[in-house]
Amino acid sequence: MVKLASEDQAKQKKATRAAYGATLAELAGEGVPVVAVDADLTGSTTTKKLADAGYADRLFNCGIAEQNMVDVAAGLAVTGHVAFTGSFAVFGTGRAYDQIRNTVCYSNLDVKVAPTHAGISVGPDGGSHQMLEDVSLMRGLPNMRVLVPADYAAARAALRLAAAEPGPVYVRMGRASVPCVYADDVELELGRAYVLREGSDVTIVACGVEVEQALKAAEMLADAGVDAEVIDAFSVKPLDEETVLASAAKTGCVVTAEEHSVMGGLGSAVAEVLARKLPTPVEFVGMRDAFGKSGEFEELMTYFNLDARALVEAVKNVMARKQV
Repeated sequence: MVKLASEDQAKQKKATRAAYGATLAELAGEGVPVVAVDADLTGSTTTKKLADAGYADRLFNCGIAEQNMVDVAAGLAVTGHVAFTGSFAVFGTGRAYDQIRNTVCYSNLDVKVAPTHAGISVGPDGGSHQMLEDVSLMRGLPNMRVLVPADYAAARAALRLAAAEPGPVYVRMGRASVPCVYADDVELELGRAYVLREGSDVTIVACGVEVEQALKAAEMLADAGVDAEVIDAFSVKPLDEETVLASAAKTGCVVTAEEHSVMGGLGSAVAEVLARKLPTPVEFVGMRDAFGKSGEFEELMTYFNLDARALVEAVKNVMARKQV
C-alpha cells in the first residue's frame, strides 16, 4: 500500500513546483549527472535551488527562448547529462512543441520536460498563461512518458523517477500550494495508478490537484450512502490499465477528473482503455473546450466545475446511467 499523509501532514500545503529545484539538488548530491536548463524563470520554477545548493555550473539560463532551451537540453543529453527543462507549461510545451517533438522525442533523448505553472492553478495570471492542453500534447508524442503528481511529495517522487528513466519524460507541476496527499518519503512507479480509497459503487480516476478533490468528493458521497473508489492516475502515460479495468469491473461506472481539458488528457486515456476492453459509462470532470480566466485558484475551481462538488454531480450522473 502506498504511503499516505498523516492527518497533520494533510493539513499542510505545498506547491508541486517547490519540489523541483530541491529535488534536482538532492540528485546532484547523489551523483546523478542532472542539469537544469531554464528560460529566465529560475526563481518561479525553483531551478535556482540547484545553483544555491552549490551546483551553479549545472544550471543554464537561456533567457526568454524556450525553443532554444529545449535544444540546449538536447545537446546536454547527448553529452551524457540528464537534462531537465524549466519555464511555465504554456511556454515550455506549447512554444517549444516542435523542438520537443523533433529534437527530443524523435531521437529519444534523455530530456525531462518539467515545466511549472500548469492548469488554472496559475490563477491571476489569466487564461493566456493557464496551460490546459499540455498533457494532450505530450501524451500524443512517441517515446514521451507523462507524470502528473498530486502534491509536493508526489512531485519529488516523479522528478526522481524521471531522472532514473532513460528517455523523454514529462512532469507536470503547478503554481498553487495544495494539500498533502502522500507521506513525505513516498515512492511511486512509472505505469502505476494507486487506489487511495476502496469503494464498490463508482470509480473516480483523478490526477494532479484533482486527487485531493476526489478524496473530498468521496467523503461527501459517503455521507449520502455512495461508496466511491478513488484512484490516483499519477502515471497518465503509460496508464495503469489493469488497475483501472479492475476497478471499473467492480463498480460499473467511472468518473475522471483532471485540471486540464477533457480532450486528450487523462479522461481520454481512460475512455480509450474502457472502449477497447470494458465498455463502461464514463463522466468527465475537466475544462470544457474553454480557456481559463483570471481569478484565485479556489474560485476558478468552483467557477469551472472542477471542485469536489462537481465530482459529486458527475458521480450522480454516471450512476444514473449505470442503472438504465
